[in-house]
Amino acid sequence: MRQWTVDAFAAQPFRGNPACVVEPFDRWPDDVWMQALAAENNQAETAFLRRTADPARFDLRWFTPTLEVPLCGHATLAAAHVLFSELGLAAERVAFGTQSGPLAVARRGEGYEMDFPSQPPRRIEPPEGLAKALGVQPREVWVSTYLVAVVDDEATVRALRPDVPGLAGVGLEASGGPGNIGVAAIAAPAKPYQVVSRFFGPGCGIPEDPTTGSLHCILAPLFSGKLERASLAYHQAYPGRGGDLECEIAGERVLIRGRAVTVLTSELHA
Repeated sequence: MRQWTVDAFAAQPFRGNPACVVEPFDRWPDDVWMQALAAENNQAETAFLRRTADPARFDLRWFTPTLEVPLCGHATLAAAHVLFSELGLAAERVAFGTQSGPLAVARRGEGYEMDFPSQPPRRIEPPEGLAKALGVQPREVWVSTYLVAVVDDEATVRALRPDVPGLAGVGLEASGGPGNIGVAAIAAPAKPYQVVSRFFGPGCGIPEDPTTGSLHCILAPLFSGKLERASLAYHQAYPGRGGDLECEIAGERVLIRGRAVTVLTSELHA
């Protein structure tokens, strides 16, 4: 059985966000085995695929090293990349059945376009402990699946050195549970992107995620509203890597565009 490691939201290796993608199954393996493999891989997510009667439709699940999650953008992009580029899927579009409903990924130029549900946030008062754990006082706080702290500028986002364990209990207001915190700002002038962010996820076993597609289901409606533009370029500023996305609001959906590159092919013996 083969497995691929793919850097998603990246045009070259060792950037973006790595995910492992396991060769598609005819039926789901045992959940305990899938969780154990995800822990062994120790990437933010491992994606598991199950074939259906339609060759361009698969069921898709995602596991962090500690738990199964209901939505993961970069591992969805990685899974589509494997199907198209490694396994030779001839279709122009692949559909996925997931815990978050139907998702789709289409070829688009040198990359891909994902069709995800928009998750517009609502503004709230800063929760107790957020500013202390982040080490900065947010300008605004918004909540949807995750908590999002909007700060003054790009330099503040990049300079963050938060108390990650201290964030684990923050964000009870989020539907995805506490400990999943995005931080974002409008980009500095003359940057090739309009919004910069980071994402801290101790609530799902990830101290900091390099590039988080699901976060942009929240950031896209938030910043498209602020900047009055349906389509914006985003950069997630994980130290030493960084990932790039383009997001466009399309009604109640978000079209997330990015590239991906395979960095490793391996064979499983377990």
